[in-house]
Amino acid sequence: MSDWNFDILNIDAEEPDSRKKCEKCNRPSVVCWCIGLASPPLEPKCNVVLLQHPDEEKRCLRTAPMLKLGLAPGKCHIYKGRRFPSQGCHDQSLEEILTSPKSLLLYPSKNSVPLEDIDGTGPFTLVLIDGTWPQAKAIYTSSKMLHTMTQVKLMSAGNSCYIIRTQPTDGCLSTLETAAKALSVLEGDAKYSELLIEPLKVLCKYQIDNGAVPHDSKENLLRNKSYPKLVGKRLNRLLKRVEENPLS
Repeated sequence: MSDWNFDILNIDAEEPDSRKKCEKCNRPSVVCWCIGLASPPLEPKCNVVLLQHPDEEKRCLRTAPMLKLGLAPGKCHIYKGRRFPSQGCHDQSLEEILTSPKSLLLYPSKNSVPLEDIDGTGPFTLVLIDGTWPQAKAIYTSSKMLHTMTQVKLMSAGNSCYIIRTQPTDGCLSTLETAAKALSVLEGDAKYSELLIEPLKVLCKYQIDNGAVPHDSKENLLRNKSYPKLVGKRLNRLLKRVEENPLS
């Protein structure tokens, strides 16, 4: 075999990414948000568990890594799957978490109670589903063990700081923001909702400084009749609800 043919066979199929990357967040250094991380990492008494949809890992602007790096090692655990516990996977530690009376599932079901009203002595384990709303709903529906957990919701969520992404409605938060606000409630300390979201603010500022446009929620766009896409059945129901309850 000639040297030319040998060289062809040894060429990488894809051009390697030559950009220098941050060792912590694994993002290109120019778009690294680690400057916003709390130092040292925050160490709440509570633990956080994320049940993450596999597609979430493909998103370049996901917030779960910010949460994990913002908390002390061992305080945030991420499990990937479409159903929990996964079929054929016997993860005893996850099953123990999901069946523990000290675990709280942050999910807006009809059985959810205000997180602020939770009685009892902690520390608690806060469980969140990480994915888009349809993905989170599918995970919850298919994971029967989640239905028996104590389910909680945030009563004063506020608006998202994740302004470079369109949120479905006012009050919808990213995974990072939801966990941060919930930890502040459970720990009785506002520093979690203040410090944990700083990397997200760094990311959004960089994106806007480089041409990104702040996004309004779909709810506000629908209310102002400026939503640019065709409205499907689900959004049409939302629009109708907004028109019937304009101040809700």
